[in-house]
Amino acid sequence: MVLLGPPASGKGTQGRRLADHFGLGYLGTGALLREHVENATPLGRIAGPILARGGYLPDDLMCEALGAWLERQYHGWVLDGFPRSLPQAEFLDAWLGKMGLEIDAVLLLEAPYEELLSRIRGRVECPDCRWSGQKSQTLDDGLCPACGTATDTRSDDTEENFAARHTQYICHTAPLIEHYRQRGRLITCDVTPPRDEVTAKLLRHLAAS
Repeated sequence: MVLLGPPASGKGTQGRRLADHFGLGYLGTGALLREHVENATPLGRIAGPILARGGYLPDDLMCEALGAWLERQYHGWVLDGFPRSLPQAEFLDAWLGKMGLEIDAVLLLEAPYEELLSRIRGRVECPDCRWSGQKSQTLDDGLCPACGTATDTRSDDTEENFAARHTQYICHTAPLIEHYRQRGRLITCDVTPPRDEVTAKLLRHLAAS
């Protein structure tokens, strides 16, 4: 499965829930790239300045990073944040085609701009396990609900970066959405309700698809 949606639409939360429900691997590309940045890997040194200004990595670098991860997966997966563009989708289609596989579902998460901006203002992330969510979802003293580590605001979660990422999302994802709609794989879901309701809706959509 692939999750599409603008920044702060809940792809990380819903992606992990779906992966757990179906027993699949999960990859959040944002967390993967931030880990590369923190570890100062060759990819991280390139990605750092791009992420700091709210940008997205070039298609060739993203495809290289994802190809390495996909090769280690054997039981299916949920991708959050990839593909973000039509060339990335074509790369994924070709990679799957070599394996005799195809995408089962593409979930498009939608919410109004102001709702997304409100979520950005309250979003935190765990530096250890990479859990990401709202500060209101953390334990006492802002501890991660998954592993108990102190959470913190993401360094790239400024309103300016959000606006830049949202603009790029609109620009690059429109053809991608049409790409999957034409293949009959696209499922659209309004994600403004509480997260438990959204999860239930997504599971119903998948059961009916």
